[in-house]
Amino acid sequence: MTDLNDMTDEDLMARVKNADHSAFSVLVHRYTNMFYSAAYRMCAQQNDAEDIVQDAFLKLWNRPQIWDASRGAKFTTWFYRVVTNQAIDFMRKKKPAAAGDTLDYIEDTRDSQQDMMESDEQSAMIEMLIQSLPERQKTALNLCFYEGLSNKDAAQIMGVGVKALESLLMRAKSGLREELHRRGVLKQDDNGVGEATYYG
Repeated sequence: MTDLNDMTDEDLMARVKNADHSAFSVLVHRYTNMFYSAAYRMCAQQNDAEDIVQDAFLKLWNRPQIWDASRGAKFTTWFYRVVTNQAIDFMRKKKPAAAGDTLDYIEDTRDSQQDMMESDEQSAMIEMLIQSLPERQKTALNLCFYEGLSNKDAAQIMGVGVKALESLLMRAKSGLREELHRRGVLKQDDNGVGEATYYG
C-alpha cells in the first residue's frame, strides 16, 4: 500500500481532486508552517496569518480544480500565489493604518526605548517600514528575501514578468533606504550597509 507521505505534491493533488481527505491532510501538514511564514510576512499578525492560510487551504479543498498540473508550475509555487492573493485580499478588507500613524509609532519606539540595542531598534524600524510599503513591493520583497524564492518563481506567483519583479524590488529597497537615511539610521556614506540590512 502506498504511503501518502512519500507521494509527490502533484500525486496528492490528483487524489484531492477525487475528494481524498487523507491526501489533503498530508498537504496541510507538509506545508502549513511554510505558508504561515509567508502569510505572516504579509500581515504581521499571528491570528490573521493563521486565518489566511486556513482560508487558502479551504479554498483548495472546496475547489481543487483550480490546480492545473498541465500548466507546469510546481504545487508550492502555485500555492504561494493562492496564499499571497488571499493575504492581499485580507489586508485590503482591513482598515489600513494611516502612514502618519505608522511613522509616529516608529518615532515613539525610538524615543521610549533608548536603552534598546541599536541593532534591535533598527530591525524593529525596518520591519515597520516594510509593512508600510505598497503591497506589491512588500510582496516582492517578502517572497524573494524572506521566503528565499528565485526571482522567476516570485514573478510567477505575482503574475508579473521577471523584469517587473526586479523593478518592484528596486523600488522597495530604494524607498526603505531613503526612509532610513532620513531617520538617521543609515548615513549617506553607508553604501552597502542598507542593502545587507534588508535581507536580514
